[in-house]
Amino acid sequence: MSTKHNGPATASTPPSTGAAGGEPAPHDSGDHLALPRTIDVRVLRQDAPGQESYWERHAVAWEPNMNVISVLQKIAAGARAQDGRQVAPVAWDCNCLEEVCGSCTMLINGRTRMACSALVDRLVEEHPDGIELRPMLKFPVVRDLVVDRRRLFRSLERVKAWVPVDGFYDHGAGPRISPEEQEDAYPLSTCMSCGCCLEACPQFTRIETVRRDGETEEAFEQRRTAAFDRGFIGAHAISQAVLFNGHPIGKLIADERMEAVTDQGGIQMCGNAQNCVAVCPKSIPLTRSIARAGRAATMWAIRKIFDR
Repeated sequence: MSTKHNGPATASTPPSTGAAGGEPAPHDSGDHLALPRTIDVRVLRQDAPGQESYWERHAVAWEPNMNVISVLQKIAAGARAQDGRQVAPVAWDCNCLEEVCGSCTMLINGRTRMACSALVDRLVEEHPDGIELRPMLKFPVVRDLVVDRRRLFRSLERVKAWVPVDGFYDHGAGPRISPEEQEDAYPLSTCMSCGCCLEACPQFTRIETVRRDGETEEAFEQRRTAAFDRGFIGAHAISQAVLFNGHPIGKLIADERMEAVTDQGGIQMCGNAQNCVAVCPKSIPLTRSIARAGRAATMWAIRKIFDR
């Protein structure tokens, strides 16, 4: 990704020991220094897919208990850069605002995380110079902080990350699942497809397919899907394959999931960097899922040989 700068970097407003009228500046606790009344925010912007990216600075008034989404809302409301220029509002994705939907993932001060749960007070304590926002690097940029995550969902489609049903009529009571099985499966079910594990994974590299002149939409979609399928499916898809292969009904198509997990771009591409489990906002035991999937893949491959 190429970048250009609007101007030289400048230091953010230093913390003030007093406020207007002689009142003390706001504190997040008695053990910390006063927080700045203005936060310096640098956003890496991109106006459209394939265009050049550029940095833009904004000065955001501090308020208690803000998160990064609050900061972006203030920037959108002002629609002016730090130098006073009127600019288009920054584009970003968000939905639930409570770390459930997974749509607001971005790079915040160089680390992949959810914008809704990234608290400004803590970020400023860690980085007094301000807050830096960038889109995820492993997915094509649509605009500003919005990225195209269809490859993420394609991986879930490949491993059939669902419980298959053949109709909506009443099948009666389903199979019983023991409390121990429920406790084991629940952490895997909290995955919200946020993409943090993929952004941190060195084996998950960016795939960006550009439509050719005269190429039909159908041909382009087929070519893009084929490119996705050649790349690493990622820890999230492997973990979901483990989850649904352990389900009493989901295991009915376990062989199809193992085909996907061991196919091109499958579990054999995992380099065991363990970055995925380190950045997962839900603390999902992704490395344990990968280990389980590896053992299952070995047993499945041996069984295939002798079942011929």
